[in-house]
Amino acid sequence: MGDPGEMVDPVTNPKLKTQLREYGRRSRHDGPYADNLEVDALVVGGGFAGVFCFYSLRKAGLKTVIYEAGTDLGGTWRWNCYPGAMVDSEVPEYQLSIPETWKTYNWPNNYPGYKELRDYFDHCDKVLDIKSQTAFESVVTEAHFNTEEGRWSVQTADGRTAKAKYLVIAAGFAAKRYVPPWEGIEKFKGIVHHSSFWPDEEIDVSGKRCGIIGTGASGVQITQAWGPKAGHLKVFQRTPNLTVPMRLRKLTAEEQEEAKKWYPELFDLRERCFGGFLYDFYEKTVFEDTPEDREKFFDKLWADGGFRYWLGNYKDYLFDAKANRAVYDYWSKRQRQRLNDPAKRDILAPLEPPHPWGVKRPCLEHSYFEQFNRPNVEPVSLKGTSIECFNENGIKLADGTQHDFDIICIATGFDVVTGGMTAMGLHSINGESLESQWKKSAHTYLGTTVSGYPNMFHLYGPQGPTLLSNGPTSVEVQGRWITDVIKKCESEGIKYINPTDEASKEWKKKINALSDVSLLPTTKSTYMGGSDPNKAFEQTCYAGGLYAYGKDIRSVLPDLQGFDIVKA
Repeated sequence: MGDPGEMVDPVTNPKLKTQLREYGRRSRHDGPYADNLEVDALVVGGGFAGVFCFYSLRKAGLKTVIYEAGTDLGGTWRWNCYPGAMVDSEVPEYQLSIPETWKTYNWPNNYPGYKELRDYFDHCDKVLDIKSQTAFESVVTEAHFNTEEGRWSVQTADGRTAKAKYLVIAAGFAAKRYVPPWEGIEKFKGIVHHSSFWPDEEIDVSGKRCGIIGTGASGVQITQAWGPKAGHLKVFQRTPNLTVPMRLRKLTAEEQEEAKKWYPELFDLRERCFGGFLYDFYEKTVFEDTPEDREKFFDKLWADGGFRYWLGNYKDYLFDAKANRAVYDYWSKRQRQRLNDPAKRDILAPLEPPHPWGVKRPCLEHSYFEQFNRPNVEPVSLKGTSIECFNENGIKLADGTQHDFDIICIATGFDVVTGGMTAMGLHSINGESLESQWKKSAHTYLGTTVSGYPNMFHLYGPQGPTLLSNGPTSVEVQGRWITDVIKKCESEGIKYINPTDEASKEWKKKINALSDVSLLPTTKSTYMGGSDPNKAFEQTCYAGGLYAYGKDIRSVLPDLQGFDIVKA
């Protein structure tokens, strides 16, 4: 790594950035940027989870600081500024329940884009005063816990050290980018970026030959943005994205102000639903209904849009293969109707399912399939072949075909769920790194703590509801619990708590048991290890639903069952 303070042009810089540490630099030496910082709690990450935990811990009377790798608050929504980037959860589900943040704030539409999310976080700062205690461009590269002192020592990429009694990892599920080890990326003479390290400056694609590698959420959204503008666009697809309609619409200030009288009840309701949204699975099974009634029910879910076809569908379709096929067949029928070219239909919405429907988090879209009806947009199926290498002109496939480009977007996602934590250089009290410990299999206790890492908490990460749940809902359930545990430690003179190996193994069994009764383990997905072929194929999320999860973690209080407790 070069000089962390070195400035480069983010658009024309030939070096593809893939690691957060490449963005670490020091802009100040005072306040939260100080050397040898001493605080009660250090929160790593300035997105929804970090903001909520910072607010909760400060309210509890703890001196708290945020380290954020980006240049401003917002987490994902500061990094994800690629064309078309927007949220997949509706307002008011996708926001914090802290009254100060919503009483004086209204959104332009029901699915905000990244610019609106940035504006929202700026508003959160105005009403909560967060940035004054946040050190930006602060990338954690190493951390150890000293059992004698009862404190964490945390180092950053630019050489600072902070000490804190409590370390809260609020990095989320997508803090570490995944770029397959393709040869020759540095040889490509055009513009190439990973979707989540996209520059803020607009890249003009008009008249240009553009390529998108990947059809996850980012790939779908960039396709929608580039399709109408690019000279020619090729979308490389390994597996079809089983997208569902977003139903994007404008919101007026008047309708939001009228609805706010219900917000406290809605925020309570979202924590009682499986996925942290304002709806839950249907009480019937697929074949309890007649084919006619089933069709009407599917039609209603489809018309209402959002994740309703995923998490508001029949209660058995994620457990029974025959029921799942009925859900897939309806999906395929509806999406194939939108595609004019039979060959493209078979690539993008095949009659035979590539995997059970819903075992991968579906993407919301508003015009994805219509892009492929344009003469300048084509899917490139990687079924039976693969990307062999990059070269000066573009991409060469293993079958020998060459695709030339001016601009390439690598939308291959993340070292998902566990990657954000394993990339931080966290070390246990036994001296082992978390990265090496989790190579074979990830272990946590309650999806919030890790044995051997005292007084360390994490949220919206491994073995919590995470990708099976709405983010803001999940982080509030976990964040309140973390705050309550820390308050208990402070009031009872506890030096540190450390989850036991036995409790962690039991939690792992629970995670697997909840998953194994479903169809989730049938498919390599973000739930089962993610894109990186070197990662373990294992369930990384709590699959029992957010409400059940909340009851599970609350059950260990007030006695801190499953923890070794060391008094001061």
